[in-house]
Amino acid sequence: MELTVSLEDVCRIVTRLREYEAQVPAVDPDDGSNPSDDKDVSVLEDETNEAVELEVRAAIDDLAEDEAAELVALALVGRGSFDAVEWDDALESASEEIASVRDAAAVLMEMPMGASYIEAGLAAFDLSCDDTGQLT
Repeated sequence: MELTVSLEDVCRIVTRLREYEAQVPAVDPDDGSNPSDDKDVSVLEDETNEAVELEVRAAIDDLAEDEAAELVALALVGRGSFDAVEWDDALESASEEIASVRDAAAVLMEMPMGASYIEAGLAAFDLSCDDTGQLT
């Protein structure tokens, strides 16, 4: 199996997707308090980090259709829905999932632990994000 999408692009998306997944809904009851008093918990709130969501969406939307399908297929393999030897089936399923919602970004962003699944999918093919796709 050889990916059409570059490993660097995959790893950058994984990095941003991890940031997106780390956000929590805004629930700080002392929103108007001094940030040092509440240990800056508002940093993790959705409203203050909307740029991360936009960056993830833009990165995925910039991929060609087949590249986006590969990204979702990697997540499906990493999640255990398919084995590495079932790559063609994973690709077909990924394409169907994307077509059903018309948005690859939505498929991945709504998948709990999507970044971890993509990395596990890469590992199934002896690929890794180590030293690849790091933000500069």
